[in-house]
Amino acid sequence: MKISFLIHNAYGIGGTITTTFNLAAALAERHEVEIVSVLRHREHPNLTPHPRVRLRALVDLRREKDHPLFGRPAKVFPSAEYRHHQYSELTDQRIAECLADIDADAVIGTRPGLNVHLALQAPEHVARIGQEHLTLDNHPPALRTALRRAYRRLDVLTTVTDADAASYRRKMRLPGVRVEALPNSVPDPVLPAADSTARVVVAAGRLVPVKRFDLIIEAFARVAAEFPDWQLRIYGKGEEQERLRAQIETLGLWNNVFLMGAATPMEAEWVKGSIGAAASNFEPFGMTLVEAMRCGLPVVSTDCPYGPGEIIEDGEDGRLVPVGDDAAFGAALLDLVRDDELRRRMGRAAVANAERFAPGPVVARAERLLQDAVGARSGGRRGAPADAGGMHHTLVSQGHAARDLARAAASSALRTVRKGRR
Repeated sequence: MKISFLIHNAYGIGGTITTTFNLAAALAERHEVEIVSVLRHREHPNLTPHPRVRLRALVDLRREKDHPLFGRPAKVFPSAEYRHHQYSELTDQRIAECLADIDADAVIGTRPGLNVHLALQAPEHVARIGQEHLTLDNHPPALRTALRRAYRRLDVLTTVTDADAASYRRKMRLPGVRVEALPNSVPDPVLPAADSTARVVVAAGRLVPVKRFDLIIEAFARVAAEFPDWQLRIYGKGEEQERLRAQIETLGLWNNVFLMGAATPMEAEWVKGSIGAAASNFEPFGMTLVEAMRCGLPVVSTDCPYGPGEIIEDGEDGRLVPVGDDAAFGAALLDLVRDDELRRRMGRAAVANAERFAPGPVVARAERLLQDAVGARSGGRRGAPADAGGMHHTLVSQGHAARDLARAAASSALRTVRKGRR
C-alpha cells in the first residue's frame, strides 16, 4: 500500500509527532509511506524520520509569511479548532492541491482540522482515516458540531483509548464510519530494563499546568522527609519551569528534586530510575506511562480521563490515585519506596503488560484497519460494522448534537455581545 500521513508540523515536538513518526517507520518496513507536514519552520525535524519514509512540507513558514493568502483566515480548517489561528487561505489551498494530486491508497489525518480537510477533499478512490489524539469531550461544542458533519465522510476514525471510541460511537452517530481504538506505540527498548535499585523517581513531559508537576513535587516532599537519599528527576521544558523551580526552593528540596531539561530519547533516563510518576488532570493517552513501563518502572499516576486507567493495572504494574490528591500520591510513592520486592515485582509486571503497546501488535492492528478501509473503498462500499444500538444510539447522539448546537450558539452570542461592548 501507499500510505500518506497528514500532520500539522512534523518539524516540532510533541506526542502526535512522535506517534506519527513511530507508526510511519513501522509501516515503512512493508509499505510505501510519506509524511506530509502542512507547516515547516526549520531546516531539519527534531525527530529523524525512517530512511524509507518520505517527508515533505506544504507551507514553509521561513519563506512564505509574506504570501498574500497567508494573512487571510482559513475557511476549510474549522474555526473552533485549537490550531485555527495557524492556518490560512494558503494552507487551505495547499492542502486541497495536495489531496487532489495524491496517489496514496490511504491518507491518515492526525488532528480534527486536518481530518475535516481529508473528509471533504480526498479523492473518491482514497481511503480516509482520521486519527483523534485528544478526546471527544475535550473538543468545544462548536468543533464537535463541525466534526459531526465532516466525519461522516471518513472511512475509519481511530481514538487512542477504548473509552473515547465508545464515546464517539455513542455521541456522534457516524453511519458507515468504522470507529476503533488504536493506542499509541512505543519502540522496543534497546537498553536493559531498570533493576529497581536506583533511588530515583522519574517524571517527564511538557512543563504545563495540566501535567501537574507541582503535585508530584509536593507528594515527593513526603518521600524526601522519610528517605532523604531518594531523588525526583523531572524531564521536559515549558511555561511552568520557573514556578516549579520556586516551589522546589520553598520546600527546601534542592538536594532531592531536579529539573533536568528535555531529553531525547528518554529511554536512557527512564532506566536510571526505579519508579515513574505522572499526575495529569487530563491525559488522552499517556505516552510517558508506557515508555516508563517498557523500561521496567512501575508508575504512580492520577486516574484521570482517559488513558492511565487503560494502561496501568492498579496494584499490579503501578498505582492509580485520585486526581489532585497529593497526599494519596505521596502515600503511593512511599509504598513503592519502602518495599524493594514490591518495586521489583511491579517493574517486571510493567514490562510484561506494556508489551501490548509495542510496535508489533499496534502496527498489525493499524494494517488491518488500513487494508479493510482500502478494500472497502476500492469495492465502492464502507467498512463499518452494523450498529447494534439502533434507534437508541440514534436518539442519544441526536440529544448530544442538539446540546452542542445550543452551547455553540450561546458561546457565539456571548462573543458578539462582548465585541459590542468594546
